[in-house]
This record gives sequence, structure tokens and C-alpha cells, in this order.
Amino acid sequence: MDATIMIEDAKPEWPERYETEKKRLQPVFGKIALGIEHIGSTAVPGLAAKPVLDLMVGVKHLSEAERLIEPLSDLGYEHVFHEAFPARRFFRKGKRRAGTHHLHIYVYKSEEWKNQLRFRDYLRAHPKVREDYETLKRDLAKHFPHDRDSYTKGKAPYITHIVEKAKREEQAHVQEHEE
Repeated sequence: MDATIMIEDAKPEWPERYETEKKRLQPVFGKIALGIEHIGSTAVPGLAAKPVLDLMVGVKHLSEAERLIEPLSDLGYEHVFHEAFPARRFFRKGKRRAGTHHLHIYVYKSEEWKNQLRFRDYLRAHPKVREDYETLKRDLAKHFPHDRDSYTKGKAPYITHIVEKAKREEQAHVQEHEE
């Protein structure tokens, strides 16, 4: 059975924890890292979240992540293969289903990279959407307290909806400035 899904109120120290972890990761990635971002719910001020810090690193080629498995292991990160996500490399710090940090590696400025930022930034900019997402997460955690897969799948349609909405607004903004 999975550990209980705990949604905690937003913590002011989450951005500080991100900065600390980013500084630990930078020497491992060196010039391979074209960008490092704080993503996920802990990256959205005021949003309740599972207390897991999500970091995203952008690289030129995903194959570069292969040679980082050992150095990341030295920092406590375990490489986790996810067949369902071929455009991402994933590392977890901490126990399975109870990690403290999730490290996502994407091709820099790929659609997957941009979608992570679109979702984060949309929640940051739209308090009502952020509140709705928090309500959804808390409801899912109540309904699936020990089923992380169902919890995650329950969030997926909402996340997709917001990403698509953000894309449409981006496109409308670009069109406005082209006219």
C-alpha cells in the first residue's frame, strides 16, 4: 500500500528549499543544464501541496541524462524509468512513493518543458484557478488516500485543460501583437 497522500498548506520555505537544491545540482549538471526551474505545486505561492519539491532541468539531448545517473545518485537521487514518459528522465530523492524531491529532465524549450512552465505560471497568475486546483487535489487525496496513481490520474484532465487554456491565451496574445 502506498503511503498516505498528505496535502499540506503552502510553506514559505519551499522556494528556499528549491534554491538550496538547485545550488546542489548545478555542479553535477554544469553546462549540460540549459535551464533549471522550480515546478509543481510547491512552486506556486499559496498553493497547498504534497511536500515534494519538483525541479526541472532542461538539456539539449535527453541522452545526456544517462551519464548523470551516478553523480545524481551521489546526491541521493535514484533514476526511475517511466516507459509512459519517453520525453522525460526522472529521478527521485527519498523512498518510493514518499520521495522528498522529484527531478524531471526534459529537452530545453520542448513542448513538455513549456507545458510545465505554462501550468505553473497560469496557477501563479490566476488565484481562482489555483484555488480550484487545490480543492481538486484535496478532494482526490480524501478519495484516494493510499492510491497515488488514481490521485495523479484524477488531476490529469484539469492540468491538461489549464495547459490548453494557457496555450490559447498565449496564441491570442501573439496574434494581438502581430496585428
